Amino acid sequence: MLSQACGLVLVALALPLLPAATPGRADLWWGAAAGLAGGIGVALLYRALAIGTMSVVAPTTAVTAVALPVLTSIALGERPGWLAIAGILLGVASIVLVSRQTAPTDPPNGPSAPPPARPSGVGPALVAGVGIGVFLLALAQTRREAGMWPLLTDRIASVAFFAIVAALRGGWRSLRMPVNLAALAIGGGALDMTANALYLVAVRIGPLSPVVTLSSLYPASTALLARAILGERLSPWQTAGVVTALAAVALIVSG
Repeated sequence: MLSQACGLVLVALALPLLPAATPGRADLWWGAAAGLAGGIGVALLYRALAIGTMSVVAPTTAVTAVALPVLTSIALGERPGWLAIAGILLGVASIVLVSRQTAPTDPPNGPSAPPPARPSGVGPALVAGVGIGVFLLALAQTRREAGMWPLLTDRIASVAFFAIVAALRGGWRSLRMPVNLAALAIGGGALDMTANALYLVAVRIGPLSPVVTLSSLYPASTALLARAILGERLSPWQTAGVVTALAAVALIVSG
């Protein structure tokens, strides 16, 4: 909630400084729909990153978020080349690979003790990818004349959603957090809003499929950061899945 509220404050402060825009009612509603879907998707992504392996969760979400707009474009009459089709199929294969968990060969509690269970985070990551894919599609429906105004209703919808969830679950006390944790949430919200604004500009300049797939190349940096900062190690199957997911995104872009 704090992360989304930070984005709302940023876009509200930026709008008066931007060129004049004429958003229509449909633009604002598309923004609100994007905010609801994207808010749920980002929340599930954060949850998956917290409980699972970052370098597995990130490509799983990215491939799912890429496939949804591409398949929608095909349904609306767009015909991708064979490289893009190969990328979609490769992306499905990557999700299967990164979902595989390899048990340790020498458990710390003896050969008869079961290996410690660690959630993969793949389930929430897949649903997060659907939410983010809907977010990308919804924002792409807004007109260039609307400027950045759809991002305002985007964040109003997401902040309102999380406020309702917090109120229903009695979780208002959880909003009280240490300063360093609040700084991470605010920093994440600022980066998220910046990325959304750049995506909105890009999707109004270029075609949807390449813009969506290029914006989903973030798993490479996520995997590198997870390895450098958290010291995460992957099984051979999962390593192959991460590489396959990145190759799938590259093929979709090329196609």
